[in-house]
Amino acid sequence: MLVDDLKSIVGPEGWTTDPGDLQPHLTEWRDIWTGKTLVMVSPASTREVASIVRECHKAGTGVVPQGGNTGLCGGAIPDQSGNQVLLSLSRMNAVRSVSPNDHSLVVDAGCTLASIQEAAQQVDRFFPLSLAAEGSCQIGGNLSTNAGGINVLRYGTARAQALGLEVVLPDGTIWDGLRSLRKDTSGYDLKQLFIGAEGTLGVITAACLRLYPSVKGLQTALVSVDSPDGAVALLADLRHRMSDQLQAFELIPDRAIRYVLRHFPSARFPLEPTSPWYVLMESINSDGNEQLEHQLLACLDAGLISDAIVAKNKGEADALWGIRHAISEAQKKEGASLKHDISVPVGTIGDFIRAADVAVTRHLPGVRVVAFGHVGDGNVHYNLSQPAGTDPASFLAQGEALASLVYEVVAGLGGSISAEHGIGQAKRAHLLQYRSATEIHLMRTIKAALDPENIMNPGKVI
Repeated sequence: MLVDDLKSIVGPEGWTTDPGDLQPHLTEWRDIWTGKTLVMVSPASTREVASIVRECHKAGTGVVPQGGNTGLCGGAIPDQSGNQVLLSLSRMNAVRSVSPNDHSLVVDAGCTLASIQEAAQQVDRFFPLSLAAEGSCQIGGNLSTNAGGINVLRYGTARAQALGLEVVLPDGTIWDGLRSLRKDTSGYDLKQLFIGAEGTLGVITAACLRLYPSVKGLQTALVSVDSPDGAVALLADLRHRMSDQLQAFELIPDRAIRYVLRHFPSARFPLEPTSPWYVLMESINSDGNEQLEHQLLACLDAGLISDAIVAKNKGEADALWGIRHAISEAQKKEGASLKHDISVPVGTIGDFIRAADVAVTRHLPGVRVVAFGHVGDGNVHYNLSQPAGTDPASFLAQGEALASLVYEVVAGLGGSISAEHGIGQAKRAHLLQYRSATEIHLMRTIKAALDPENIMNPGKVI
């Protein structure tokens, strides 16, 4: 019997069918996606992962890989059949090696993002991927969704941080591609197949990641702007003045600030709350001067901003970032929400928000728009909170209609319906609509070639 075989592979500490233990793993963070499973197995090594996948391949049973389960598209949740195996990578959390001179490290897929950042800091290096969920999300999931976060402006997405991967293929074969090479043109770059594939082509079990010199002299500032267009203009001006020193540039609406202050009484907002929009930014000033402050004064004189505060120390900077990272949790406390993780060309962010606002409020008067995100890479988290005093279920029932309105605006601007959260279950139909027939054919061809039995995370992406 398959379940007995899987239990024998991982041992008594590596499996569970207990409903209480399973519940957090079978429910997505917003409680929208739920599933069932034959058994959850938690292997302790790549060889155990390979044995599990091999047995599931023989049985024709679906395997759903799961990291920290912080996703928002249902990509790591099994279906309702109860016939799929949930594969948790949480026990595989070792930092295998760190090479300061090579500016790289090798980690198991179950390492949390925060633990990788800490491993880099211990050797005076910097790992730039940074997300609100970094204390619980795992690098395998980050790579499987090509996560972005706040530092994409300077360093790129998770894809840019991966030098090599170790992957268990759908038949249980282990592909060892843990190379730290910066240059390699010997054939196809196979690791790119698995980054962003959401576990549909194989299970990422380890990664060789790029490190950077440790960052000195960080400066954090919060400024007031009159509109998203104003934020884009400010970004263009500062990038011209400061070259690549800007590391993060986050757009935050007044409504998000009010949500955070309402639900997190310890939060403090240091500016007069009179602006409709704010930008939280971070820059690298390695020479230790106060360049960001000087440049913001010039921007104030030019009318690009109306107010600004520069953090005087790390404590103040952390408090500002705490507000930004609390937005999603605060929105959850406001009731049901619909999340649209989209990207458009940076220069059209203002056009997108205006057009989407008109479309969704015309369809559902009273809907509360919370549009925030990463201006530097065109990624807007266009989130909608239920109208005040309405029924959550009736609001969520409008999800597909509202998503279609948002995605039509995105498509009209040449954007993408998913910037960093992936497709999962939530956006499968929309992917078919907004990607060309040629692209869909290529995706299906790759899937069929690597996973002809369709056992790897079935029902997700494609």
